Amino acid sequence: MAARSQPRGAKGTVGHAYSALNLRLALAAFGLVVSVALGVLALRADLLVLAVILGVLAVVAVVDLVVVQRRRIARRREEPPGTKHSLFE
Repeated sequence: MAARSQPRGAKGTVGHAYSALNLRLALAAFGLVVSVALGVLALRADLLVLAVILGVLAVVAVVDLVVVQRRRIARRREEPPGTKHSLFE
């Protein structure tokens, strides 16, 4: 299945994105780092339930990182070479 830069039926185009992919990427990376760090601290404090919850959040962040990166690659393929995007595009 080929990655698409926009979900079907979305009200966005390549020139005007449906979501801020770069911002989503940064927030997912931040969520991954925080979840893993707090999960390790929870494990060291013998808070197993909290560590498992944070582990699940870390997995969700990894999945989001993969999805966003695939959409960014698809967007890059559809645009002219040299096009730059800010954090909020």
